[in-house]
Amino acid sequence: MNVISLFLWTMLIVNILTFVAYGIDKWLAVRGSWRISETTLLWLVTLGGGIGALAGMLTFRHKTKHVKFTVGVPAIMITEFILANILLYMITSQ
Repeated sequence: MNVISLFLWTMLIVNILTFVAYGIDKWLAVRGSWRISETTLLWLVTLGGGIGALAGMLTFRHKTKHVKFTVGVPAIMITEFILANILLYMITSQ
């Protein structure tokens, strides 16, 4: 398995986990139970789970009124997209 395939599989797994985490947190919120911290949810985005976070926010209508999520998640995603493309360029141009 090459580096790019490994990266893509890792991103897929992180995004699925992030989506599930947003769903679980919404489920817990509705029940007034213990919650996943906002810090953890944002770390999942920082680890590459931005697409999963956005999908979770829209699917579960969760964290959509919090500026740190409505602005922060897309900002982190854009930054990571730019960095991933720079890294991809560096790897493939060798």
